[in-house]
Amino acid sequence: MKILHTSDWHVGRTFHQHSTAQALAEVLDALVAAVEAHDVDVVVVAGDVFDSSMPSAHSVQELDRILVALSRTGATVVVTSGNHDSPARLGSRSVFTAEVGVHVLTRPERLADPVVIEDEHGPVHVYGIPFLEPTLVRHLWPERKLRTQADVMGAALEQIRDDVAERAARRTVVVAHTFVSGADGESCESERGITSGGVDRVPVPSFDGFTYVALGHIHGRSTLAPAVRYSGAPLHLSFSEQDKPRGAWLVELGPEGMVGAEWMELPVPRALVTLEGTLEELLSDPAHAQHEGAWVRARLTDLDRPVDPMRRLQKRFPGCAILEFAPSVIREVPARLDRERFSRLSDEEVVAEFLTHVRQGEAPSDSERDLVHEVLGEIRAQEATR
Repeated sequence: MKILHTSDWHVGRTFHQHSTAQALAEVLDALVAAVEAHDVDVVVVAGDVFDSSMPSAHSVQELDRILVALSRTGATVVVTSGNHDSPARLGSRSVFTAEVGVHVLTRPERLADPVVIEDEHGPVHVYGIPFLEPTLVRHLWPERKLRTQADVMGAALEQIRDDVAERAARRTVVVAHTFVSGADGESCESERGITSGGVDRVPVPSFDGFTYVALGHIHGRSTLAPAVRYSGAPLHLSFSEQDKPRGAWLVELGPEGMVGAEWMELPVPRALVTLEGTLEELLSDPAHAQHEGAWVRARLTDLDRPVDPMRRLQKRFPGCAILEFAPSVIREVPARLDRERFSRLSDEEVVAEFLTHVRQGEAPSDSERDLVHEVLGEIRAQEATR
């Protein structure tokens, strides 16, 4: 049996105020084509299907389009809800979609009810664990103290193991949206935290004994154990992800368990790149021509902030989304101005002191001093005629 593991589609997401709809549609269309080309039997989507708990009408229609396309390949689809999703909205039509092989699992009270899929070697039991918010699900296990993600995930996995034992299931797949220890270095700034105080993480051994564990939430791929993996998001959602590959895991199960997992690349419609240098270097260097169609984070090393840098950068790089200043030399900041001495200065001297202070020690030029003198002279002349 071939299983395609994907997660964190974030349908409806924006990237620096730009819609990702067209780019995501291109990537998900490629995913559907890969499912057909590789004769995939099961597609699992491990949460954060939508980017918002109240998705737009267009987002709902786009999800419907992709799920219908996946269903038409003949694959069974198993979807769980993540911390961005509204379980009620995502699962509102699950009774009907299950009839065409699209199983949307969002109800925590039914997480031990597997989707059973048959192949020539017998059944595979797929258990979907939606994102579990401790305060909202602790009533399901009143005998336990459930304060953290680790607590509720432990309770959920215990129920699943009880069901596995009762069924004597040999091949089991768990789909979960959570933060597992060991994925810390793979986290990205685009993820919404689901931990408390940075210590609420599910230990990897919690998933021991399952044939494969398909995780969601971390936006970069990560292998925590041979059978415990994150697939990451299909799109780059922040510049912290720019060097992380985009794709999905193609997992194969044999008669006795997992045979292997192969990384399947997905297209990147628009690359992300960080360019560093002075403004003039970024605008003139021919080596940057290859990045003119990319999303750009510009890190300027000019000693002084240039005038209107974003507008000038966007003429060459229309996708310039972030501007950062990182001077190549940090000048020593002068001490605070002496108020008593300051009170004895002329207006021209006050302006000169101010410019020198904000420029970190660089005094105004002669032309700047002449301009200041001229402007202050006009002000004095106007005040004298009042």
